[in-house]
Amino acid sequence: MPGFPQAIPLHGLIGGLMIGCAAAIMLLANGRVAGCSGLFARAAGLAVSGAPRMIAVAFTIGLPLGAALIGMTMGITSHFPVSLKLLAVAGLIVGFGTRLGSGCTSGHGVVGMARLSPRSLAATATFMATGIATVTILRVAGVAL
Repeated sequence: MPGFPQAIPLHGLIGGLMIGCAAAIMLLANGRVAGCSGLFARAAGLAVSGAPRMIAVAFTIGLPLGAALIGMTMGITSHFPVSLKLLAVAGLIVGFGTRLGSGCTSGHGVVGMARLSPRSLAATATFMATGIATVTILRVAGVAL
């Protein structure tokens, strides 16, 4: 793909279908939105309402374990080009933003958009525009991504 020499569209399609199916199962089976930040907050004891705590714990543990399993099975390796301290700070900022925006990309972008929620439409437009602006600014500044 021009501009994306390492893109693997079929893998992206399969991953997107898996995310969509998981979100649909969570919504249909439990009546809960599969928002990762809300489930993580519930699993960590930071939220008192939401999905039952054990479901939140299983979901939170299953995300990295599932990714690791697929990575090992498919021979995919990952690396983080920045320090763990910077990642921790970025995670805290993202966590603050998800609380401020009443949800995260998975809750708003996957489930909320599918439900045509006006709040999710606005939130998704906001984080997409912010992400595009951030990448553009970093590229203009010469930061390798």
